[in-house]
Amino acid sequence: MKDRDRVAGRIAALRDRINEANYRYYVLDAPTISDAEYDRLLRELQDLEAGHPDLITPDSPTQRVGEKPLAAFGAVRHALPMTSMDNAFTEDELRDWDARVRKGLGREADVAYTAEPKFDGVSVSLRYERGLLAVAGTRGDGLTGEDITANVRTIKAVPLRLHGAGWPEVLEVRGEVVIPKKDFERLNEEQLKRGEKIFANPRNAAAGSLRQLDPRVTAGRPLNFFPWGLGQVSEPIGARYSQAVARMKDWGFRISDYFRVVHGTDECLSYYREILATRNVLPFEVDGVVYKVDELAARDRLGFTARAPRWAVAHKFPAQEENTVVEDILASVGRTGVITPVAVLRPVQVSGVTVTHATLHNEDELRRKDVRIGDTVIVRRAGDVIPEVVGVVKEKRPAGTRLWHMPAKCPVCGSDVLREPEAAAHRCMGGLYCPAQRVGAILHFAARSAMDIEGLGDKLVEQLVQKEMVKTVADVYRLDKAGLVALERMGEKSAQNLLERIEASKATTLARFLYALGIPQVGEATAQQLAEHFGTLDALMDASVEEIDAVPNIGESMAADIHAFFHEKHNREVVGKLRAAGVHWPKVERRAKAALPLAGKTFVLTGSLAAMSREDAKKRLQDLGAKVAASVSKKTDCVVVGEDPGSKADKARELGIAVLDEPAFLKLLGEER
Repeated sequence: MKDRDRVAGRIAALRDRINEANYRYYVLDAPTISDAEYDRLLRELQDLEAGHPDLITPDSPTQRVGEKPLAAFGAVRHALPMTSMDNAFTEDELRDWDARVRKGLGREADVAYTAEPKFDGVSVSLRYERGLLAVAGTRGDGLTGEDITANVRTIKAVPLRLHGAGWPEVLEVRGEVVIPKKDFERLNEEQLKRGEKIFANPRNAAAGSLRQLDPRVTAGRPLNFFPWGLGQVSEPIGARYSQAVARMKDWGFRISDYFRVVHGTDECLSYYREILATRNVLPFEVDGVVYKVDELAARDRLGFTARAPRWAVAHKFPAQEENTVVEDILASVGRTGVITPVAVLRPVQVSGVTVTHATLHNEDELRRKDVRIGDTVIVRRAGDVIPEVVGVVKEKRPAGTRLWHMPAKCPVCGSDVLREPEAAAHRCMGGLYCPAQRVGAILHFAARSAMDIEGLGDKLVEQLVQKEMVKTVADVYRLDKAGLVALERMGEKSAQNLLERIEASKATTLARFLYALGIPQVGEATAQQLAEHFGTLDALMDASVEEIDAVPNIGESMAADIHAFFHEKHNREVVGKLRAAGVHWPKVERRAKAALPLAGKTFVLTGSLAAMSREDAKKRLQDLGAKVAASVSKKTDCVVVGEDPGSKADKARELGIAVLDEPAFLKLLGEER
């Protein structure tokens, strides 16, 4: 018993110290211990909890790393609605709002408002009970959101247990989950290294991170949290919101450095101009500022309209837009091979910057907006985000404008351009050869989960490509010491270590090699399946689309990408050079095909199921040996129809394909209800 008490005491001490370190690092920006010391303490705590799992508590720092994937998100009913907010776009609209506030309160004097940046992120509500984080939910429809507690627990700026004392029995803190601009850039660089799709902006990245069914993915994302309001509170925590904010800071929340109390519209406008002038150098994306009546009793008197509080307004920044002419449209090849139409513009000043090019995102978006060469268009620029064409000024369209079409061949390397089925992206299939993809392809090839060539990082790869020492991944195996030593920041020892890592990487596995090639849509798990199914690289390279499509969990879209990749002449040449350089792997033991009840059958799901999510239904079918396709074709054996089915059900009936409703589907799974 004494030994257990000693362990419990040590665990408690470690938790306190790690939680304090997290608070000082992520909230106060004032770290007190080194990263190495932090890692040592966390490892010790993990080891002690592993030996005494009964001592693990929900507020332990070890619970931030993310647990097993969720089957689906549950629902969270907000005790108080999470309403939207009215906007003011001009000084007059702000003054009108202020006049309505003063009239509603029966005051002539200036009203005290809190002012803070309007973060461009994802709104969430955190419910604390007895000081412990109990539930976290998204805004949803304002009344009901998604339960994202497991994911929010991984955000280090969110306290699992409130600091200090004096917090109420129930405290709902509402705020914004955001990603700093610099962290967002690094996140997209990492996505590129892994050959994965990059995020459009920090808000999309934050939203995608919070909606991961696997909390471990969320744990790896650089998420921050800033409170901006309160939901249900079981007892008052201040007469003014600014007092409540001070208490939230004491309880462990990170408060914006730009939070302030202002008085009247003149001070509101002064604050607005200050934030507007510095918006591009702020660490986070903001799209305006928010003013709220500071006095909480006054808020109660003012109340709400049908959709928004009368005591708050968002003063939005002006849209950063101008009109100009599209002089040409070019196909730009990105580092992952995705081809983006880019408008070449008549130079125009937007927010003090001369803009000459703007993205059109993809061919579908270009068609939707009906952008043509010669059109007058609206161009938007926000901060450091790439300018985009918002729309066409049709009234100014001259005669003789020209339509643009996606090229059939890559404009950089001449490889085939393939549109991914059921997606908007067009991609150059010369991934191992295309100069536009060199840096991304090499970084992915060298990644730890691929060929594991430690030392082949961003800066070095950029130098190698710039100096044309490496044109394809096969050239990595032709590097020599003399050439490496001549590069910046590369000494003899570093060069020798890198060459040894390159040599060691030649001994790999077929699955790792396939993943390293950067085949579109092929991740580590898919690479393993392909290796086990085909057994040899030659068998896979010579396989037809139908043969690849027959691999469990590989759909038509992925099969088409894999087939196109290996039937691109340039890629086959690079693969040949890699094998000639000595890259090899042991013989693969092909996976025996189990006699599963639905083996060889193809299913399609449409509509929503009451008993389980679509993803869960798909997994259940795959576990029984079935293939689950995205669209109905003559190869489909059965279509499962839930509530509000789409056109897939009609097409199935037209083709005479078997259709199962939910009860029949559950019976098939052995779950009659």
